Amino acid sequence: MQRLTKMMRRGVVAAMAGGIAAVFAGGVAMAQLAPPPGPTVEAIKKRGTLNCGIDTGVPGFAAQDASGTWKGIDIDYCRALAAAVLGDPAKIKYTPTTAAARFTVLQSGEIDVLIRDSTLTFTRSTALGLDQVAVNFYAGQGFLVRKALGVAKAADLQGATICTVTGATLELNIADFARSTGAKIGTLLFDKAEEAIAAMEAGRCDGYTDDSGSLAGMRSTLKVPADWMVLPDLISKEPLGIHIRSGDARWQKIVFWLDTALKSAEEFGVTKANADQMKSSKDPFILRLVGVEGDFGKMLGLDNEWALRAIKVAGNYGELYDTHFGPKALDLPRGMNNLYNKGGMHYTLPLR
Repeated sequence: MQRLTKMMRRGVVAAMAGGIAAVFAGGVAMAQLAPPPGPTVEAIKKRGTLNCGIDTGVPGFAAQDASGTWKGIDIDYCRALAAAVLGDPAKIKYTPTTAAARFTVLQSGEIDVLIRDSTLTFTRSTALGLDQVAVNFYAGQGFLVRKALGVAKAADLQGATICTVTGATLELNIADFARSTGAKIGTLLFDKAEEAIAAMEAGRCDGYTDDSGSLAGMRSTLKVPADWMVLPDLISKEPLGIHIRSGDARWQKIVFWLDTALKSAEEFGVTKANADQMKSSKDPFILRLVGVEGDFGKMLGLDNEWALRAIKVAGNYGELYDTHFGPKALDLPRGMNNLYNKGGMHYTLPLR
């Protein structure tokens, strides 16, 4: 009996060693079996649509054009995700959400993912039952004011009243700024950005505050944009990103690697136009990205061309930024939103 037990132990050890060697051979988990899809993906595939939570209307992030079509960088992230999971970027139900209601809508299960210029913070990570998956836009809170007000920096807003949206980090940041500088700044709160902007133009407040990307977007909607200026200083860090409900590790990985794939595509020169041609590339990384080599899609519970489809929807991250924030759009310099090798904050992880 003792001899049999020893033989069994040796067999288990040998099997484990063989499995580990197979998994880590060449640094790639090629022997790993395809995992189960997870409850979120199962629900998405069963209903045939991705339920994506977005903003009610901020140019650059999510806004409807004259024909009612939703456009913006957050919209293209929704479309890329639908293409990766369902094979069709049009299979989406968009749910516009206010700042005050967005996390409740996600918690309730009404949406599968929140891609809505939402700041990743400690409290949101620990207290809401949500996972903060990736940053798709780096920003900071600033101020949009009428040029005639005669202020040059945020510290000059002593005694001013600022319009903003309720339910965001914006109020707290103003309070922190006022506390640290001794300034007295009042706020006038609204549910939607367009309501706050209308009140500002009507003279009910001295300016508007939001993250720097949203300021550029809302300035473009003003009757006379040239009468207004964005002050140069920022009073906070606002890493805007993607939120999902906690408890679904498979969905978290899909969303995380979707973001990485779009940024990696820019780094390696894979674009909307050339993505299919890149299947004949000699670069091993590109071949893995577009699904020619390796079973990386299967490791996510998807097929191997998931990233290729996502890139072909609207392009790589740089193309998305140029489309919605570039010189022909809002003319907002990339700055922090460049890739790491161009002085920015977006650092891609290895697809290996």
